[in-house]
Amino acid sequence: MSTTEQRVAVVTGAARGIGAATAVRLAAEGRAVAVIDLDEAACKDTVEKITAAGGKAIAVGADVSDEAQVEAAVARITEELGAPTILVNNAGVLRDNLLFKMSAADWDTVMNVHLRGSFLMTKAVQKHMVDAGWGRVVNLSSSSALGNRGQANYSAAKAGLQGFTKTLAIELGKFGITANAVAPGFIATEMTKATADRVGMGFEDFKKAAAGQIPVQRVGEPEDIANAIAFFTGEAAGFVSGQVLYVAGGPLD
Repeated sequence: MSTTEQRVAVVTGAARGIGAATAVRLAAEGRAVAVIDLDEAACKDTVEKITAAGGKAIAVGADVSDEAQVEAAVARITEELGAPTILVNNAGVLRDNLLFKMSAADWDTVMNVHLRGSFLMTKAVQKHMVDAGWGRVVNLSSSSALGNRGQANYSAAKAGLQGFTKTLAIELGKFGITANAVAPGFIATEMTKATADRVGMGFEDFKKAAAGQIPVQRVGEPEDIANAIAFFTGEAAGFVSGQVLYVAGGPLD
């Protein structure tokens, strides 16, 4: 593939928040973008934002934890946009609770979307990357991978994605494919608003309290994460692989 040919990017969980911002950013970089979410209709706003700016995008409904749906989605993307060589595994859910109150269903739901979903999507897309001799995989981890009260399931899944990322980098590097992870800190999204609601705080107060703990003294926006993802998916990032980048307004390790 020549670098002048439009590359096809797939972004999961792209109806809103970080996924939507990433889809818009990658389209601005000249990518054709498949906007995947559980509800295809929910992807409409993201697709319209891209097409209104002159970009190319399609909405695709799929449960990333369902193997048949993933394979069908990737087949449709390949037919309508072309073979995908950029994958951003962003789809995620929260089922927060303290360990003694966490149900097995809450554990399984989070593991299935974050880990199984990323595995299934990467497995389905990597063959197109191998054929092209070029590929970029970016997995969304989180600062919660370092541990976070009430998130045993989410923390374990996000830490697991870091190991998954490093293994992908080792296995796929010889095919011209890089794999990296972006680990956001506090980002103002509907997901963090749900956390504020869960702990009984107004969202503005919740953001203000979070900002006070962040060295740059503000919370992150979805575009902050999209910027980091855009770097990892670019031509210039070909020698960066197996890395975890914390985008959190300060140092985390």
